[in-house]
Amino acid sequence: MLETSARLLRLLSLLQTPRDWPGSELAERLGVTGRTIRKDVERLRDLGYPVDATRGSTGGYRLASGAAMPPLLLTDDEAVAVTVGLRTVAQGAMAGMEETSIQALAKLEQVLPARLRRRVRTLQRYAVPVPADRPSAKVDTDVLTVLVAACRDRERLRLDYLDHAGTSTRRTVEPQRVVNWGRRWYLVAWDVDRGDWRTFRVDRITPRTPSGPRFAPREDPEGDAARYVAGKVSAAAWRHRARVLVHAPAAEVLERINPAVGTVEAIDADTCVLDTGADSLDTLAVYLGMLGHDFDVTDPPELMAHLRALATRYTRSTPPEPPED
Repeated sequence: MLETSARLLRLLSLLQTPRDWPGSELAERLGVTGRTIRKDVERLRDLGYPVDATRGSTGGYRLASGAAMPPLLLTDDEAVAVTVGLRTVAQGAMAGMEETSIQALAKLEQVLPARLRRRVRTLQRYAVPVPADRPSAKVDTDVLTVLVAACRDRERLRLDYLDHAGTSTRRTVEPQRVVNWGRRWYLVAWDVDRGDWRTFRVDRITPRTPSGPRFAPREDPEGDAARYVAGKVSAAAWRHRARVLVHAPAAEVLERINPAVGTVEAIDADTCVLDTGADSLDTLAVYLGMLGHDFDVTDPPELMAHLRALATRYTRSTPPEPPED
């Protein structure tokens, strides 16, 4: 009986991997016959595990979704990863998840073997996160769930949105993606009234129910919702902007430019325009200096003056080259 129980647990562990398992491969893995595998699958079904079976050369067994979540069988590395992930969520920016994460963490740590508890506690003791530069607003998990469901189902949303000044506006949008950047969450959606893409901070959204009609799917803005958010959020925070002519191919400049720093537009095979910005002129000068290529700045005037001052300072800081013999 003990041997059968251990084999069933091993079989269940294999079936929890998201793939189809041919009966012959399961039999080889467990060192039994195909007939034993069929009997063990029936035992799992009797215990309430929904095991689907398909015939044919590409068929096999797969654990399907059921009415209740069955016990999970995790490897050592998987158990450590889940534990660390729960600790991260418990300290994160999702309102309402802290207590739930702590409860799940307590259950998991209670059943961890001593060797794994030691690994987890070592990580907790010696791996220290850098605190955020500024406190982030909490994101309501119920709101987040509504938004991702609307993205999945392609349903219009009516929502109230608070802008930077705290003014509330009513919006009708077609939600596309929810993007996580650090400790903040953003909704990328097509604004129906404005006829354009918009980015909304999730912690400023209050959805209204019921949801609207379905809409036809669109491609992500600029082909990548995460890149779109990075560009929009960064640009909104810039105090200084500049368009710079760079004497290098666009592909080479793109290798050095993070989407959060700026966008690159090719002019010809050897030049491109960099649209960039920063919160300070010093930061903007650093970005330009790291390009590794010659560039021309014509605007804004304050950036040109700042670069001249830096050039003078750098020149003073280095001695003149000795004359040649």
